[in-house]
Amino acid sequence: MKDKLGSEDVLWDLTHLYQGQNDENIETDIDSVKKRVTAFSTHYKGNLIRISPDELLEAVTEMEDIYQKSVRISTFAYLNFTTRTNDAQAGAFLQKVQEILAWVQKEILFFDLEWASMQDDKARTLLDDPLIQKYRHYLEKLRKYRPHQLTEIEERLLAELSPTGTSSWNKLFEKVLSQMKFGETGRAEEEVLSDLYNPDREIRIQASHDLTGGLSSQLHILTHIFNNILADKMIMDRLRKYPEWISSMNLDNELDETIVMALVDAVTARYDIPRRYYRLKKALLGYDELFDYDRYAPLPTSPERTVPWNEAREIVLQAYHDFSPEMKDIAQKFFDGNWIHAPVMPGKRGGAFSDPCTPEVHPYVMLNYMGDKRDVETMGHELGHGVHQYLAGRQQGFLNSSTPLPMAETASVFGEMLVFRSLMDKAKTKDEKLSLLTNKLEQIFATVFRQVAMNRFENIIHNERRDVGELSSQRFGELWIHTQKEMFEDTVTLTGNYNVWWSYIPHFLESPGYVYAYAFGELLVLSLYKRFMEEGEGFVPKYMELLASGGKDTPAKLLEGFGIRLDDAGFWQDGLDIIDGMLEQAEKLVTGP
Repeated sequence: MKDKLGSEDVLWDLTHLYQGQNDENIETDIDSVKKRVTAFSTHYKGNLIRISPDELLEAVTEMEDIYQKSVRISTFAYLNFTTRTNDAQAGAFLQKVQEILAWVQKEILFFDLEWASMQDDKARTLLDDPLIQKYRHYLEKLRKYRPHQLTEIEERLLAELSPTGTSSWNKLFEKVLSQMKFGETGRAEEEVLSDLYNPDREIRIQASHDLTGGLSSQLHILTHIFNNILADKMIMDRLRKYPEWISSMNLDNELDETIVMALVDAVTARYDIPRRYYRLKKALLGYDELFDYDRYAPLPTSPERTVPWNEAREIVLQAYHDFSPEMKDIAQKFFDGNWIHAPVMPGKRGGAFSDPCTPEVHPYVMLNYMGDKRDVETMGHELGHGVHQYLAGRQQGFLNSSTPLPMAETASVFGEMLVFRSLMDKAKTKDEKLSLLTNKLEQIFATVFRQVAMNRFENIIHNERRDVGELSSQRFGELWIHTQKEMFEDTVTLTGNYNVWWSYIPHFLESPGYVYAYAFGELLVLSLYKRFMEEGEGFVPKYMELLASGGKDTPAKLLEGFGIRLDDAGFWQDGLDIIDGMLEQAEKLVTGP
């Protein structure tokens, strides 16, 4: 099928980074980074207490460039591995680079420790100096980690061990999943997951069996990986004195725990919305009972078809252009410059992402394009990340370009919303509008309600690992069903197959606590899009400025210009009310003339 989509030759060009694993420039750059790290340490270690504003600016600027050169190397190694996880040389090369980067981190971490431990009055004097304003927020954020930092000897030891810790377990997870074969024909994970959206119920049932069979064949390994990463986080949180498993993620996201819990409480209190929708869907499908493998079944009246790559590209670019010609022009660079890897291939990891790389190069987007409307919105999602990363990198530089996860997901979800609204505006028939609307609702449910349900799953498994000990595969399954069942109640019957579907979700392992960022981003986007509808073109420059701001300030500060207060409990309810209204619109399309 993918040979007919036009995406088979849409491959990223990593020569923008290096010519290949054997490019002599890699070793040259590694040697250069090592020399600069040694010189940096020699010059500044133990001397921050006496540093002047101009010297601090010089130090941060040099550190920023060292990190940027290091990330250029690591990005190449990771992207190279991502599409070749079954290539031993690619894996070995990535491991080598990760070990080098661990050394870089170990040798530079003194800066973070000395800066965080500096007396408040001395640090405040430096932060108030006009020379430091560009890096003020970055430096202020570093000081917030002071209560959780260890001694330099301990921090260096942890940095030394890091290549064989969590990152190594995550690499094993990617190898296992990307090389796993599903069903009698030995298909890839993405192909089987795609069948869960097939209109033929028998195909969906078979996909459910195939996915479960493949995962079950390696469940002992996946369970071991999960337990080790849970244990690693438990130990790190204890050493760093984080009170809860989620505390470090909240600190990284620059969000107070009360804001996060207000989000979780607001969403779980409106589980009635997806339950109401699934009752409607069961009736539309004409089923007596809706099973987990039916959740994404297209409606009988849905005009389903395969969308060729070029058509999908034009849909996304036009939607971007209708919002902002500048946004479209940036997205166009990804296609013209070969910054995208699109086809499903053996050895390629599943899912999709946008890697920011570094401002001196450009982001790269990875897709697994299968040609359905869901993939078109995924393209809009990842290009939203890409545009955000491109603007932030060029406006803010490397250190200030990185945004907290909730703000990063806001940009991507907004890109999806632009594509959805563009498709809705062009829809001519009631059936087409209902199909688009129900698809969007299901995407929103996956982003808001399902992600919060997964956050509840994470909460239980982290706490049980700490209170009870290692979890069995069966216990993971029981907790997974319990937290998912809270969302569905009696509207969706969860089969025995569904018990193991926790085991293929990478976010639980790569970034524990990540998933609530999706719900944050979706509800924020609904609020922002409402403002766009009210303000019209006047909204566009403010939004583009938000993207270009990167991580130069906290999410709360960046959103002040939109009149949004994250500490307002009613804010989350506003977004949930919009979802409720979209569901009412779908119900009226069903019952209306």
